Amino acid sequence: MIMMAVKRRSKIGPKYKVPLKRRRSQKTNYYRRKKLLLSRRTRLVIRPSNKHMIVQFINAKTEGDETLAHAHSRELREFKWINSPTSNLPAAYLTGYLAGKKALAAGVEAAILDSGLINTKHYGSRFYSALKGVVDAGVDIPHNAAIFPSDERVAGKHIAEFGALLSEDKEAYKKRFSGYGRRKPENIEKYFADTRKEITTAFAVKEE
Repeated sequence: MIMMAVKRRSKIGPKYKVPLKRRRSQKTNYYRRKKLLLSRRTRLVIRPSNKHMIVQFINAKTEGDETLAHAHSRELREFKWINSPTSNLPAAYLTGYLAGKKALAAGVEAAILDSGLINTKHYGSRFYSALKGVVDAGVDIPHNAAIFPSDERVAGKHIAEFGALLSEDKEAYKKRFSGYGRRKPENIEKYFADTRKEITTAFAVKEE
C-alpha cells in the first residue's frame, strides 16, 4: 500500500513550472507577444533607457524579427539637437517623430504598439511622448490621446521655466544643466522647434 501511494504521488509531478528566462527577467511577455505576432501587423517598439530613446518598427518573421525603420536619440544631433539631453521629454518626442518619418519613407503607414514589460509607463511620460512623435509624423497607431503629455511639456516649457527659476543659483544651475554646454535650457523650446523643422524638411526633400 505504501509503495502504491508513493508511485501515485510520483506521477503527479511538480505543480509549479519555472517561467522562461526572458520572462523571469521581465524582458518578454510571451502571451502578449504571441497575440501581437498572430495579428501579423508591424509592431512599434519603444524602449527608453537612462540616457537615450530607441524607437523601431519591426515585422516578425520565421528566421527572426525584421527592422523596417529605426531611430536612436543620438541621431538628433544631425538635426540641430546639439549639446542637449537625449532622454528627456522633448528628445523622446523628436526620436519618435524621426522614427515615424523614417517608417513612412520605408512604406510603413500603420503599426500596433508593443509596449514590452521592462518599462514603467504612466500618462504623460517620455514613453508616450515618443508615441506622440510617431503619430504626429503621420503613422497610424491605435491610441488614446489622453495618454499624451501636453504640447507645452513636449516642447520643453517646464524645462525652460525650471532653468529660469534656477538661474539665480549659479552653482546649482551649472550642476543641473551641465550637459547643455553653451546652450541655455531657457531656450529649449526654440531648439525643439528648430530640430522638428529640420527633420520635417529633410524628409520632405526625400519625398520629392
